[in-house]
Amino acid sequence: MKKFHLMTYTGAAALVLFAPNVFAQSSVTLYGLVDTTIRYLTNANSKNDAQVAMGEGVESPSRFGLRGTEDLGGGLSAVFKLENQFQLWSGKLDNSNNQLFQRAAYVGLSSQQYGTLTFGRQTSPFFEMMGSVYDPMTIGDFWQDSYVYNPVGPFLFTNSSVKYSGKFGGLQVEGMYGFGGVPGSVGENSMYGLTASYTLGPLSADVGFQQNDVSSKKFNIVNVSAVYSVTPAVKLLTGWLHSQDNTGLADVDMQQVGTPLLPQVSPNRIDDSFYVGSTWQATPPLALTGALYYDHARNAATLGGGLGTGVNYSATILAEYSLSKRTEIYGTVDFTRGNGAFLADYPGRNNQTGIAIGMRNLF
Repeated sequence: MKKFHLMTYTGAAALVLFAPNVFAQSSVTLYGLVDTTIRYLTNANSKNDAQVAMGEGVESPSRFGLRGTEDLGGGLSAVFKLENQFQLWSGKLDNSNNQLFQRAAYVGLSSQQYGTLTFGRQTSPFFEMMGSVYDPMTIGDFWQDSYVYNPVGPFLFTNSSVKYSGKFGGLQVEGMYGFGGVPGSVGENSMYGLTASYTLGPLSADVGFQQNDVSSKKFNIVNVSAVYSVTPAVKLLTGWLHSQDNTGLADVDMQQVGTPLLPQVSPNRIDDSFYVGSTWQATPPLALTGALYYDHARNAATLGGGLGTGVNYSATILAEYSLSKRTEIYGTVDFTRGNGAFLADYPGRNNQTGIAIGMRNLF
């Protein structure tokens, strides 16, 4: 027994002695943000009643996560990320599948010279580039300023995926493949996506393609986007998104909560969306964002049971005021209106106006 204690104490002393060298080469970070709004929305139901409710943030759903890195030497590191998304106003997980790590769950290797290769549940290259660089609202959370992304919404995150990201001078490339996992069919329920962006002085441009298979039916999206820094404080953003959906999911995902069920869905819906916007850091604490979105749909499902065309457009203004490096308050106003096939996406009249105030804290 005494020998056991002696060996234990000796081992503990050795761990203490060598721990500084071990931990100096590794790190694990707990991070996240909490964000919520109080929002007034017109025509929120079939009776055209207005609604006042607490809900998600205008740009960023609440989340927390763990990310870590271990230096393996020679410019190579092991990396991992686990990220959860939740409803701040209710405390619930923000998904219907009871996923603990809805936003990310991956592990991989990162090379300073050759880029990063990761494995697990991950964001698509399209979502990563649009959400962090090219969309003025960073793919907003309100339907009224994010509806152009609804067709690709179910495919922004992919399970069982391999992803590569590399930066070479002004060129950044990302590629991703998601395994379908269907016996006897490699392609069924799989996905692949590619993006390439290039920065030259004040101009940055991006082009991307993504295809998802759903029970052997395809969803495709192509995007071309650009951002131009007029000054360090002012940026102009624009882009085009073209999607083709054979799965029928786009018609359903376009609809707001409370809209009537569609008699049928389209076997070949096509959407062409355009956006322009600007961000302006007016003062060190005050940032202003304006965005206009336009979508033209063809072969879209209608409430009458047929297929038709439609146009939907929206305008959003966002003002953010930083109280510190971690905390900000903001206010936003948005307006949206649709016609034709887009009438299926409104619970009441074919237009809505939203006004919201919110608060965000990062940690």
